[in-house]
Amino acid sequence: MDSEDDLLGTHDMESGEDDFYSGGGSDDDYIESDGDEPDYGFVEEDVDDSLMIASHRSQINYVVLKEEDIRKLQMDDIGRVSMVLSISEAEASILLLHYHWSVSKVHDEWFADEEGVRKAVGILERPVVSAPHGGELTCGICFEPFQREEVVSLACGHPFCSTCWTGYISTTINDGPGCLMLKCPEPSCPAAVGQDMFEKFASKEDKEKYYKYFLRSYIEDNRKMKWCPAPGCENAIEFAAGTSNYDVSCLCSRSFCWNCTEEAHRPVDCHTVAQWIRKNSAESENMNWILANSKPCPKCKRPIEKNHGCMHMTCTPPCKYEFCWLCLNAWTAHGERTGGFYACNRYESAKQEGLYDEAEKRREMAKNSLERYTHYYERWASNQTSRQKAVEDLQKAQLEKLEKLSDIQCTPESQLKFISEAWLQIIECRRVLKWTYAYGYYLPDHDKKQFFEYLQGEAESGLERLHKCVEKELEVFLVAEGPSDDFNHFRTKLTGLTSITKTYFENLVKALENGLADVDTQGTSSKSTSSKSSKTKGSGKGKGSSRNGGSSKSSDGN
Repeated sequence: MDSEDDLLGTHDMESGEDDFYSGGGSDDDYIESDGDEPDYGFVEEDVDDSLMIASHRSQINYVVLKEEDIRKLQMDDIGRVSMVLSISEAEASILLLHYHWSVSKVHDEWFADEEGVRKAVGILERPVVSAPHGGELTCGICFEPFQREEVVSLACGHPFCSTCWTGYISTTINDGPGCLMLKCPEPSCPAAVGQDMFEKFASKEDKEKYYKYFLRSYIEDNRKMKWCPAPGCENAIEFAAGTSNYDVSCLCSRSFCWNCTEEAHRPVDCHTVAQWIRKNSAESENMNWILANSKPCPKCKRPIEKNHGCMHMTCTPPCKYEFCWLCLNAWTAHGERTGGFYACNRYESAKQEGLYDEAEKRREMAKNSLERYTHYYERWASNQTSRQKAVEDLQKAQLEKLEKLSDIQCTPESQLKFISEAWLQIIECRRVLKWTYAYGYYLPDHDKKQFFEYLQGEAESGLERLHKCVEKELEVFLVAEGPSDDFNHFRTKLTGLTSITKTYFENLVKALENGLADVDTQGTSSKSTSSKSSKTKGSGKGKGSSRNGGSSKSSDGN
């Protein structure tokens, strides 16, 4: 689903958007993209609205990292560990790889038990084998004798020739990312192979592979970072903890959920989205359709769909069994006496006796289930299509229409931003509305469902008015021969509809994120009020009945 999130083309902003509907968050949630000035995410006025939906939003809770940003952060961490622990950068890299690039974890473990960490990671302080002072050394792989200067050893002291080191390193690099945790060729030796050895013995092509693995490990081993899932995108997202909004937007314009990496789906939770996606791709709906719209041949049991009005069915070759669609008995026992070709008296009498109740009930349940799923899926897909069309219309407006409208109405393009704002609102609202149908499908509570459908209906109605206004009414001014007095009225109307629609969707988003808690609150309040009211009425009724009883007795006595 790459294209649906290509909202507005590529751009050069260093960060994405936060909450579309609220400017929540505190300064503690912001992440610095460099080691320099922190980017607090306020949208600059000179940034064009067309760049991204984030033009609506005031603050961010994540940072988009390009390859050079990732490399800089990685080298900064290596340098910090190297300086604090007074070890080489190659050794610092080994430590960070072992502890999944957690600088604080490295420091804690090192200062708690340096010797234990060195042993576990493979950073040895002294050789485990002693080499003779003179003469030749034997390579531990090819077992050929070499002069001392022709042999290379790690801190462990195991001797290997340059040719064997080159082959060993090349083979492990081509085997995949496991080369990052490479140990000494001696099977029982724990000594780690550092970057300095890869620099020395790897070919240019192998070095490129190694450093690609090395760079990717910084993201894939980091719980705060994830790669953008868009095909071909090399950017990563660093996410700030302490927020419930996981929707992020990459520089490539792909919007997705940082938590589950599916497309952005706020305010619907990841579990519901996963359920819905599985259901859309599952074979269960095919089986439901077969159960609801077909019956098994009484002879070969293959499912048969009735595609004509007549009840006389003939199974496909090689079976060719002829039977009645209603009662599933042989057609040879049917004719005018059983109701003809379009009815079956036997079925009607058997149905009255309850012989077909279970099968019919099962078929009816499958049909209802299928119809319910179709209802929600069609609206989910329809809003997806409308959203894609809105993206295309926005791009067309920015490339062609705004310039043309500016010339016709004699208005600077900077004063036509309200049109782009309306399209951006439509695009985001279509996305939210689309996922509310998945939410509605799994919503069981009747009271909550009524409240949800009311909010959804209000939001959808406002969105349709806005979409119609910007899509249809704008065309009148694009074909006008000159400036129109009605254009200012159109501006006011479109701006107002954009604001109203935003409010509707704010209410919808907040309600769904709160689990439609307002229904529970209103229900509790209603029950409490009802209880108090009944008590008041009950006590009043008791007093009144006493007086009335007395009065009645008095009347009888008279």
